[in-house]
Amino acid sequence: MNDTLRAALWMIGAITSFTAMAVAGRAISLELDTFEIMLFRSLTGIVIVLGVAFAAGTLGQVRRQKLGLHFTRNICHFAGQNLWFYAITLIPLAQVFALEFTTPIWVILLSPLILQERLTAMGLFCAGLGFLGILIVARPDAAAISPGLIAAASCAVFFALTAIFTRKLTRTETITTILFYLTVMQAVFGLIFAGYDGDIAVPSLAGLPWVVLIGCAGLLAHFCLTTALSIAPASVVMPIDFVRLPVIAVVGMAFYNEPLDTLVFVGAALIFAANYLNITRRQHN
Repeated sequence: MNDTLRAALWMIGAITSFTAMAVAGRAISLELDTFEIMLFRSLTGIVIVLGVAFAAGTLGQVRRQKLGLHFTRNICHFAGQNLWFYAITLIPLAQVFALEFTTPIWVILLSPLILQERLTAMGLFCAGLGFLGILIVARPDAAAISPGLIAAASCAVFFALTAIFTRKLTRTETITTILFYLTVMQAVFGLIFAGYDGDIAVPSLAGLPWVVLIGCAGLLAHFCLTTALSIAPASVVMPIDFVRLPVIAVVGMAFYNEPLDTLVFVGAALIFAANYLNITRRQHN
């Protein structure tokens, strides 16, 4: 089996996991708020990470040298994931996914400030093309701007910051260490924000499988995506990841009667083109 096919199979796992997480997030939002979802998702994640790390013999890799950077990364991810879960309850799923695809555009713009990476003319062009796509997807005007659109657009910024700080951590930290602090710190954040009013809802027996699915799907999606990128270059993997958009659009139409919006696909295509140009530019440099 060649590398492209292997990467494609891993990406099918990632696409399935991201889609399952969106569906489960909508289902459990009837019982839990976003902070409670993050709390129980993280508790599920802790069990999975500790179990896998123990079985693989990598638990001893967890160390405390970069706690400040782990804290910053996980605050960003916690904010982004909460905004994502909030957005999927308010606007069509395809619109959320299309705006989430702008994350690499924000990485281009924020990396020079945080990682001291050089911002090139082509990078600025890619960012501009991506923002044109955002305008087409969101079609902002005084009447159309909604909390859901703002949340979906904002989550991409926080996911970009998460990616940048993850890049810094991977220079010295193992995957086990990063995932351990991801789940533990975000469980603490979830407990604080969900419990600030002294009332933390517990999922019902009917809702518990959705919570477990969110925890498993979230970790599995990123594992599949990371594995695919380790097998094939980003220029191969990313077009496959873009299949997430039509898949979630069909899911939204079938389960939630969401219309298939042509402009969302047009805008998302521009966002994809901007990301693809940026990836191929980096590979040729």
